Amino acid sequence: MRRNDRELTSKEDLEKIIQNADVCRIALNTGGAPYIVPLNYGFTWDSDLKLYFHSAVAGRKLNLIAEDSRVGFEIDINHELVKGALACNWGMKYASVIGTGSIAEVKDREEKIRGLNLLMKHYNYPGIPVYPEAMLHAVRVLCLSVTEITGKSRC
Repeated sequence: MRRNDRELTSKEDLEKIIQNADVCRIALNTGGAPYIVPLNYGFTWDSDLKLYFHSAVAGRKLNLIAEDSRVGFEIDINHELVKGALACNWGMKYASVIGTGSIAEVKDREEKIRGLNLLMKHYNYPGIPVYPEAMLHAVRVLCLSVTEITGKSRC
């Protein structure tokens, strides 16, 4: 990282960004150019960070994942424009995490429900969610197992 003074290295700092953001963008490989998709998510970070997403049962995203499960991701918060007297003094305050990992469809029913519960928890769903069986069949849950992560902040 070029700006070491902005680097975030503690799990606590990185997790705070992940907890407070609304959207995770994943970059999928197309063979020609990245395909970036903004997604709602939930997460768990015990020994390893795992991000969970829900999806329709078909589409470009799932086709690309089937071809190449390697992905990049980005999450950011705290955007604030910084103005200056000169144009070159303008900038942004922010905090972000970026990383890479491998993404796969969750096939196990219990893990699928766990992933959906993590999504609902992330968006402060009150109570315990209930998923009708028809809905469980009509939705795909994806799990991104993170292998690399870095954080950066400009306060």
